[in-house]
Amino acid sequence: MNRQNNRALLILTLALAVIAGLLMFNLAKRPKPQSSAAISTEQLIRPDSPFLGPADAKVTIVEFFDPECESCAAVEPALMDVMQKYNGEVRLVARYFPLHSNSTLAAGLIEAAAQDSADKRWRMRDYLFQKQREWGEQQTAQTDKFLDYAEDMGLDRSKAQATMESAAVRDLLARDRKDGEAVGVTGTPTFFVNGKPLPELSLEALENAIQEGLNE
Repeated sequence: MNRQNNRALLILTLALAVIAGLLMFNLAKRPKPQSSAAISTEQLIRPDSPFLGPADAKVTIVEFFDPECESCAAVEPALMDVMQKYNGEVRLVARYFPLHSNSTLAAGLIEAAAQDSADKRWRMRDYLFQKQREWGEQQTAQTDKFLDYAEDMGLDRSKAQATMESAAVRDLLARDRKDGEAVGVTGTPTFFVNGKPLPELSLEALENAIQEGLNE
C-alpha cells in the first residue's frame, strides 16, 4: 500500500514539474514591453501621428488602439474625461494596432473623416466606438455600414470608400503596428505616458502617471 502511495506521489510530482516547466516556457515566449530606456521617441510618435491637445503639452499619452476593440471602446469615455480634466496640460497621440477583421476599414473611415477636418477624426473615432455593436466582431466586410456612417458625418461616400480601401491606409496601419510591436505592444488598448508604459490598464494608473509627468 505504501509502495503504491509512493508511486502515485512520484507520478504527481513529475506531472506538476512538467506543467510548471510548460508554463515557464510559455511565459518566456511572450513578448515583454520594453523598458522606457529602450523606447525611442520615433517608435512611439511619428511626425504625422495625429494628436488631441496642445503640441507642447508637458505630458504626452500615446495610445495604441483598435477601433474594433471592445476594451478600447469601454475606456474611451474615461480617457476623454481625463483629457478634459487636464485640458491644456496633456496631449493624446493615437496609433493604430489592428487586430480584427474590420479594423482596417474602420481605421480607413477615421482617416477619411480626418481629411475633412481634425475635429472629424476624433468625432468619427468616437462614433465608431458608439456604433461598435452594430459592426464589430463580424467576419464579413462592413463597408456599406461604414459608408452610412460616413454620410452621417457629412462625408462623400465615394471619397470615403476610396480612402478606406487605399494602399496608403494599409501602409499606415502596417507601420503603426510594426512600431507597436517594436515597443512590446501585444494587445489594445496599450498606453505610454511620457515614453513610459502604463503599468496597468486603470484610470488610477493613468492619472498617477499624468501627475508624475506634471510634477517632473
